[in-house]
Amino acid sequence: MMDKREFHVASRSELLPYLLGLPIGLSRKQAKDLLKFQAVTVRGRMRVRHDTLLAPGDIVEIAARRQVRERSLERIGLRIVHLDDAIVVIDKPAGMLSMGSENEKEKTAHRMLNEHLKALARPPRQQVFIVHRLDRETSGLMLFARSESAQAALQRNWKDVTKRYLAIVAGTPSNASGTLRDNLVESKSFKMHRVEKGGEAAITHYRVLKTYKERSLLELILETGRKHQIRVQLAAIGHAILGDRKYGATTEPARRLALHSCELRFRHPLSGVAMEFHSALPTTLKVLIEHRRIMRTK
Repeated sequence: MMDKREFHVASRSELLPYLLGLPIGLSRKQAKDLLKFQAVTVRGRMRVRHDTLLAPGDIVEIAARRQVRERSLERIGLRIVHLDDAIVVIDKPAGMLSMGSENEKEKTAHRMLNEHLKALARPPRQQVFIVHRLDRETSGLMLFARSESAQAALQRNWKDVTKRYLAIVAGTPSNASGTLRDNLVESKSFKMHRVEKGGEAAITHYRVLKTYKERSLLELILETGRKHQIRVQLAAIGHAILGDRKYGATTEPARRLALHSCELRFRHPLSGVAMEFHSALPTTLKVLIEHRRIMRTK
């Protein structure tokens, strides 16, 4: 269901200042969001921007949809970090699938983000395309494209994208930093295994950032992006990620996998501008490697 409001232009102006001057009280952010979600059109024109020039007699139309607001996404823990005409960067919560599977097609980051943007756009066409994925139990930054051409450009240059993670592991690696190199194959049970020959190369660079009790906080940068790569390689050197019972962890203090996608750096697929996004370690994981002062009541 969609309502449409019409406004008749009386004098020359760029579109954004015109929207800000309307008697409906739009803030600059609200006006920019309307343009971003393509909820503003000028009759007779295919596409408009913030600097589209208006002339007397033009008719500006604003679609007022029954919107799924960003608050509804945030209630389920999914947050939009960046949005433009070519890409979307989100912060995904642990426990949410990146994309649909045989058992779960509805509550996925891809579907919910796509439905959210379709509800705000005009027309309500496909809005986001998969570029990569995070494991269900991994939280943090995830990148989507907003067109098939942007998707192809990002995937074509994926090896040049910096993908940085934080993990809390059992124990402390003997070397403070290093590179893990393995060949991985997937079994019929969908579990990844290291093999001497064949498989796909997996390369991960790591650095110990902090130790606390019997745990360590590691920074990891992926050179390749194989399924469960970080989880398999850390388990193989005797330092399984906390909560990763699939690969040998014996404790689950945060009731989740202690792995977080904390940084993405890449070139914008259209403009080529350097983009950089960060996500802090969630509090539920942060407390696992911090000294906590216990407050006692008298």
